[in-house]
Amino acid sequence: MSEQAAPALPALLTSERLRLPLWTAAEVADIRAGRRRAEWHRDFPRREDADAATLWVEGDPWGPRSIVRGSTVLGSIGFFGPPSGEPLEVEVGYGLVGEAHGYGFATEALRTLLAATDAAGVKVRAAVAPDDRAGIRVLAGAGFTELRGSDEDGNLVMARPVP
Repeated sequence: MSEQAAPALPALLTSERLRLPLWTAAEVADIRAGRRRAEWHRDFPRREDADAATLWVEGDPWGPRSIVRGSTVLGSIGFFGPPSGEPLEVEVGYGLVGEAHGYGFATEALRTLLAATDAAGVKVRAAVAPDDRAGIRVLAGAGFTELRGSDEDGNLVMARPVP
């Protein structure tokens, strides 16, 4: 059986309070070089954002995105490569600067991204540290109900079926 091609996602996703634009080559270059941008929160990029920049590929609609509230980048969200397998599935990762925790931004960003993966018919999984109660709550609230055990780093792997 041949693997189906990954559908494209829009370059910009929006919610009530947030915008989730794909990273540009210039933004990735600045993250990789440690340069600052005026629109970035003072604590962005985090180490995890710099790690995500290593996965960035020009033109990949499944790549990293900024989590923007107003004009300020508060974090990032995206996938660890395009979907694969049968049925198509992809792993999501996300994070915010500490000052943005507790306002529902992670939940809102994740639900916005999931609306796009649902429309594309792609199943999503995520890994979360077993002691990260807030992270588990965000995933459970977004419909990640399938527990698959743990990954090689000891993180819980949770999946969300396509509704």
